[in-house]
Amino acid sequence: MTDTITFYQDSPHDCSYLDDHQARNIYPDPNKPMTKHLYSQLIQHGFRRSGNIAYRPYCLDCNACVPVRINIEQFKPSRSQRRCLQRNQDLTLTHHSATFNAEHFELYHRYLSARHLNGGMDNPTEESYMSFLSSDWGQTSFIEFRRGSKLVAVAITDHVENGLSALYTFFDPDMTQYSLGTYGILQQINIAQTQGLSWLYLGYWIKDCQKMQYKQNFSAIEGYIDQQWQALET
Repeated sequence: MTDTITFYQDSPHDCSYLDDHQARNIYPDPNKPMTKHLYSQLIQHGFRRSGNIAYRPYCLDCNACVPVRINIEQFKPSRSQRRCLQRNQDLTLTHHSATFNAEHFELYHRYLSARHLNGGMDNPTEESYMSFLSSDWGQTSFIEFRRGSKLVAVAITDHVENGLSALYTFFDPDMTQYSLGTYGILQQINIAQTQGLSWLYLGYWIKDCQKMQYKQNFSAIEGYIDQQWQALET
């Protein structure tokens, strides 16, 4: 990184992904203004954002959280991913700015109630929804997918230098047979290809966390291990 940054570590807290584990994160100096350029540097070193806050897991006795990204030039869809694209070929895609949309929020609420009940994110407010998904300094798109007039999914995507970051996707919980989460990632890969970008960042992957297993199903996946990006061994 070209900028000199001081980092701070928080106190141990219960891990959100692995039972009976304690987790810690590091954060860049909050007195240094965050910008798209700075975040683009940080994400290349395994950072992620939640709202305005950039962070990276930094647990003393655990290295389970691996930052992962897809190499856009090398990506090839699998047979099941090609079927997913075929199954959803009638969907339309529209980019929206990161502003509150009541229809998006209603779908988000339904998704959390069905998929993450009692997980700490259910019963969101409009304020918590926007403070989680948007930021004051980033360039973020809310990409909506519709079947006819029906909203079926929204992919929250950050634009960083030479890449995209798939921040969060939520979809109609009654349409699991359409693999809309996978479809959202495939479409973000397509957008990156169209724009001549090199990477799609997918956040963190944990080998023993079932809900993260889908990330290893994408080809050309890389992990940030030992301070460098390398092919991920799953």
